[in-house]
Amino acid sequence: MPDAVYLHIGNGFSVETGSIVGIFDMDNTTVEKCTKKLLEKAEKDGICIYTAQELPKSFIITVKDGETRIYISQLAASTLKKRLSAGGGF
Repeated sequence: MPDAVYLHIGNGFSVETGSIVGIFDMDNTTVEKCTKKLLEKAEKDGICIYTAQELPKSFIITVKDGETRIYISQLAASTLKKRLSAGGGF
């Protein structure tokens, strides 16, 4: 089995790249009612993980071993996508 590759998403948090379902820009996606409902439900269900206290700029949805997590990051989605394409940001 190959070694896992991780994406650094800010403040010491990393996620396995193979578990990433999507990386989303907070400003562009939260204008939609369905995205707001998704994030509200995730918060209520306790599956949101905040990587910093700063203003959130993106969120990353992951699924690993059947468990969904939503990471709220202060890094821009474009920065995370660049890190992902460069191999993870480490």
